[in-house]
Amino acid sequence: MGPLKGIKVIDMTTVLMGPYATQMLGDYGADVIKVESLDGDVTRVIGPTRHAGMGPVFLNTNRSKRSICLDLKKPAGRDAVLRLLRDADVLVYNVRPQAMARLQLGYDVVSAINPRLVYAGVFGFGRDGPYAAKPAYDDLIQGATALPALMAQTGDGVPRYVPNALVDRIVGLTAVGAICASLVHRDRTGRGQRVDIPMFETMAGFVMGDHMGGLTYEPPLDKGGYARHLSRDRRPYKTSDGHLSVIVYNDKQWENFFEATGRDDLRADPKFATFAGRAAHIDVVYAELARIFETRTTAEWIELLTKADVPVMPMHDLASILHDPHLKATNFFPVVEHPTEGPIRSMKVTASWSETDAEPVRLAPRLNEHGAEILREIGYSADEIATMIRDGVTRPAPE
Repeated sequence: MGPLKGIKVIDMTTVLMGPYATQMLGDYGADVIKVESLDGDVTRVIGPTRHAGMGPVFLNTNRSKRSICLDLKKPAGRDAVLRLLRDADVLVYNVRPQAMARLQLGYDVVSAINPRLVYAGVFGFGRDGPYAAKPAYDDLIQGATALPALMAQTGDGVPRYVPNALVDRIVGLTAVGAICASLVHRDRTGRGQRVDIPMFETMAGFVMGDHMGGLTYEPPLDKGGYARHLSRDRRPYKTSDGHLSVIVYNDKQWENFFEATGRDDLRADPKFATFAGRAAHIDVVYAELARIFETRTTAEWIELLTKADVPVMPMHDLASILHDPHLKATNFFPVVEHPTEGPIRSMKVTASWSETDAEPVRLAPRLNEHGAEILREIGYSADEIATMIRDGVTRPAPE
């Protein structure tokens, strides 16, 4: 009974960016129908797996969906998609718009069949620029929006990508907001619309929102960059037996830190005494904090700083985060029973509502698990479905 209950979403996306967005829509209550090729989403084969086609990346990006596979290059496959779209609320795709046009599934075609449809594209570049026809991937967009350059500046000088599909996730989140806003507009006016969510422009705004700096002004006041984020000493602090994440940020927190550590000398130092002083000498501040935190154990610092109301968190790795006491208390990583994969560790829907709370309605589907069911819903007979299987338009139901 999530807030999007009653909304029908046709998901024509693959890999991460689009599926992450549509999974969220499904978690929020929408009926998400994932249209896959006959070979399935490529993330199905990213291991490790217990069974072929059910890899962890797929499992963690495609719950709350039903799966149907169709060959869209065959007229019967395209016709099936058009039938699905007649009463759909949202179509989400993440190929280039030119590819949708070649499939004869462009907005001009689809909106004529269903004027109320929100036609949402998540793809590389805005349609009006010279990059419009270029392919785009997370790594490419990270590089083009300065993230590896920033990593080099704050590290050992070697440009590196962030070790996470950061672009795909951020653009997916942006798409969810854009789609929900379009649904509000549709409910007010009765008209759907095309909405484009380009990766490059979305991430350019995401990164430069922090780092525009003096480039905000014309002429520029500096070369850009947020000094605190670019300090090489902005990192988890080494303690005597591990590492710790700490930020001493506002004046009250610094007063508490001076008191808890007995560092009256720093309180009297203009580099540390005020927000402006610390901002102007951020490398000095971080370097001194690094020396201080090496003097005690992680547990000692967590106890001391928590009592002093100074923001502190453990530095987890991929294994230890599963045992974080807060995430355990909120049951963020529930172990659930998948119909074919057995017990798997899932993740909780993070948003909550007082009236329409949401949780995943189903776990990630096998390829074409719901194909016959979906085709029956849009009027196909058993004989017609059998013909589609025989002609290679779709596949038989999985065993």
